Amino acid sequence: MSKKVRVRFAPSPTGHLHIGGARSALFNYLFARHHGGDFIVRIEDTDRKRNVEDAEAKLIESLRWFGTEWDESIDKDGGVGPYRSMDRLDIYQKYIDQLVAEGKAYPCYCTEEELTAEREAQKARGETPRYAGTCRNLTPEQIEVYEAEGRKASIRFRVQENREYTVHDHIRGEVTFESNGIGDFVICRPDGIPTYNFAVVIDDALMKITHVIRGEEHLSNTPRQLMIYEALGFEAPEFAHVALILNPDGKKMSKRDESIIQFMEQYRELGYLPEALMNFLVLLGWSPEEEQEIFTREELIEKFSLSRVSKSPAIFDVHKLNWMNNYYIKQTPVERIAELCISHMQSAGQLPQELSDEQRIWAERLVALYQEQLHYAAEIVELAASFFENEVKYDEEAKTVLAEEQVPDVMKAFYEELAALDEYTADTIKGALKAVQKSTGQKGKKLFMPVRVAVTGFTHGRDLNETLFLLGRETVMQRVANVANHYEQIVK
Repeated sequence: MSKKVRVRFAPSPTGHLHIGGARSALFNYLFARHHGGDFIVRIEDTDRKRNVEDAEAKLIESLRWFGTEWDESIDKDGGVGPYRSMDRLDIYQKYIDQLVAEGKAYPCYCTEEELTAEREAQKARGETPRYAGTCRNLTPEQIEVYEAEGRKASIRFRVQENREYTVHDHIRGEVTFESNGIGDFVICRPDGIPTYNFAVVIDDALMKITHVIRGEEHLSNTPRQLMIYEALGFEAPEFAHVALILNPDGKKMSKRDESIIQFMEQYRELGYLPEALMNFLVLLGWSPEEEQEIFTREELIEKFSLSRVSKSPAIFDVHKLNWMNNYYIKQTPVERIAELCISHMQSAGQLPQELSDEQRIWAERLVALYQEQLHYAAEIVELAASFFENEVKYDEEAKTVLAEEQVPDVMKAFYEELAALDEYTADTIKGALKAVQKSTGQKGKKLFMPVRVAVTGFTHGRDLNETLFLLGRETVMQRVANVANHYEQIVK
């Protein structure tokens, strides 16, 4: 590419970072890094009614956690700021005044009530609603009357008739729009704040954006933006409109859709790893040339290209995400996973808020026991629940195991072996079980299954020796004795 690549992600501070927005940020980030270009994060905050307090800070925090580090933004000036739309009002006004002076835009005094009535009348006639051009050719006298009435003017762009605007899209190919179906559109509201379609053109042009990579919902905005580029003599960037992400049912996601978690902050809170989410989200729309699913960040930067981005919508497969996150959890040092898990166990009241060194070591070993099972850190609370319960509950499957005739002898022998241990470790527990095998003649499931069930209530679980060690000698001996002493009552 002849020019240095410059791309941007420009969220509105209206809520949390959505997975669709995160994917757009990721595609822009990877494209920039692949071409040795710049990735800019810009805040489009002109919709003041929908802006949410602290949303900007949370967006930035989520993007940073996700790993899409930027070259320019509100915290990193690259010389073309400001990077918030509301801090650029004087810049926008200069170009609005220019368009009005050149007759390419004009003041519109129509009220919202008048515009609504106009749209309803057009619908009643079976027409596509669009501005009818009421104020397109106002005389100075008419303007004076409206001003005297106290009406505040918006500014509308004067759309040329009988024109075609073609978008040369890297993903969707050539898409052509007819200007006659668009109608003169507002570029500045009566309060002096520009609309999205105008502000985005000014920002992209002045920030030297070379490629606009965004969701396909913005494709219909593109002809309006091309008109403004042309009217101001700016060179338009290249476009790539990425297909939607659909929910597991193949339907368009809505904020009320509970079939999947939709916001990055929620994934972070649940204990998903950002590198797993990056790997998963990039595959929602992009595919490599070879059959590969697990990528490092460096591999993604090397391999990513718009030519491999699909026109078709991607289905959000929760099971695949959990499989992928589990893969990354298993490859990650236990200390990092433990930090994520410990906070969940603390929130659940399983661990104290302040841990001693001994408690932290114990918690890390507990997490290590379940690390291979975890799909995300929050699962540790349920997986490890038996370690924090005062008594064991036995379901019918467990009672069937405990009803086997060898169980009383196994429990008695195991209790005596535990009591005789000088040191209580996973290795000495293993030795105690071997001793029980020798003294009772029981082995395999006849030995290990009753011990597991007696102590945990479950027929399946993680490494038995480590489980018994982490439960502690006193707890294990108490539960073994309980089964031995109340055998007939338990198995009834």
